[in-house]
Amino acid sequence: MEPDMQQTPFVKQLAANDRPTRDKAVSSLRTFLAGRRKLDELELLKLWKGLFYCMWMSDRPRTQDQLATELSGLIDLLPDSTALPFLNAFWKTIAREWNGIDVLRMEKFLLLVRKYLNASFHYLAKKQWDEPVVSEYLAILEAGPLNLRDSKIPNGLRYLIMGLYIDELDEVDSPRGSDTPIEMLLEPLRKLGTQSPTKSVRERAKMSLNDKRLMNWTGFPSKGTEMNDEKDTLQTEYACDADWNGFAE
Repeated sequence: MEPDMQQTPFVKQLAANDRPTRDKAVSSLRTFLAGRRKLDELELLKLWKGLFYCMWMSDRPRTQDQLATELSGLIDLLPDSTALPFLNAFWKTIAREWNGIDVLRMEKFLLLVRKYLNASFHYLAKKQWDEPVVSEYLAILEAGPLNLRDSKIPNGLRYLIMGLYIDELDEVDSPRGSDTPIEMLLEPLRKLGTQSPTKSVRERAKMSLNDKRLMNWTGFPSKGTEMNDEKDTLQTEYACDADWNGFAE
């Protein structure tokens, strides 16, 4: 019989004041997830609220880096039936909480987003870029943080993901496999570059789509790929440099 999340104390313990309790809760969560075949959306959102505040309470750069890596590794424990809903709950939680993150805590959440974008691409690669799986994940991004018109999605989060998108795809798909559906993967950025009602969002999408590294993928460029190379300076809510590499050692 699968354990019931409602009967487990670790969700509240994820946001405990002391690190040992939080670490123990994350360990318990790993055991819990390994024994579950399915979690519904409400359970996943409650779980991610706890994980969000686990990251919130984490201090010191090295500890934050370790925690972000551990949290992004949770996707590897999940069955296929739960993996994409889990990622969906992550993006919904980040989008909901983003504007409440203060400047002192922002860097660790930038790191967490980078790690999760990378982990999601690794998951798709592990599934051999199966198009139905890729399509479902891109639909999650387009309904969530890369939504075209939802005013509740902070533009700062949109800028961040667009700035990291090619970096993380480049890291995951370094062999440039011919099976990688690169045109499909870039479609959310294309839509933002042509259909977003916000000029700065359109321009940031164009910057990403003009990344020279994209020329290395098989079959690139193709129709509609090249965007106008306009050099307007983007004034964003947060500085989201595409070359940001996390915490210094």
